[in-house]
Amino acid sequence: MTDAVAALIQLRKGDRLRAGPERIALLETIGETGSISAAARRVGLSYKGAWDAVQALNGLFQHPLVDAHAGGKTGGAARLTATGRAVILAYRRVEADLAAAIGQLEQHLSDDVSPVERVIRSLSMKTSARNAFHGVVASVTDGAVNAEVTLKVSDSLEIVAVITRESVQELGLAPGREAIALIKSTFVILASGEAALAVSARNRLAGTVLRHDAGAVNDEVVLDLGEGKTITATITRESGEKLSFAPGERAQALVKASHVILAVD
Repeated sequence: MTDAVAALIQLRKGDRLRAGPERIALLETIGETGSISAAARRVGLSYKGAWDAVQALNGLFQHPLVDAHAGGKTGGAARLTATGRAVILAYRRVEADLAAAIGQLEQHLSDDVSPVERVIRSLSMKTSARNAFHGVVASVTDGAVNAEVTLKVSDSLEIVAVITRESVQELGLAPGREAIALIKSTFVILASGEAALAVSARNRLAGTVLRHDAGAVNDEVVLDLGEGKTITATITRESGEKLSFAPGERAQALVKASHVILAVD
């Protein structure tokens, strides 16, 4: 079996390479241990190498990522700042989105079509479905024509999709199978608050407004669903003005199960 294609994310400032996955892992370990020396031992770096990495990370952003006090190889203390925690979260989100995109690319490259068509199809799927959620199939409920698939995306979040029985068989969907739920931003309906509504949409995802960007024709609203998950909705300018979503407000995204596309690696 051939190894899967993977992508590497590297953070740069100017022309200098400053941070990659190893330094992000170091950051996470510092947050867990509260010590640069302990984190260095766990990730396999020398004490000096870990300190150099911390200094480089702190110099990469406007605000430091680690608040550290030197104390020798057996002393000192270190903690992640709010900026450090935000950088880790953002990096892991981008990493997950990129992994989902690469998985889709591999799937399309395996199809019996020309190389140019494969890449075009891969990129068009990625750009046409703004929201991608990686998860594990929790259940498959069979029906006469269609089946209902529940994808567990996080401890508190599930997404339900209704697809044909044939698609279930072709994708090999069964409990425990990893899959990706793709939802176009135009398929997401937004409502204020988080009280349950009498609607036909199977998926009701409550969250907090992160961003509301107004446009000439459409607005884009991003909700934080918790546990590092977000969902983006594209709504009309008129709806944006009427509902006036503001950062920090509670809102809910409604998505019909038939509007959820499932893909597998």
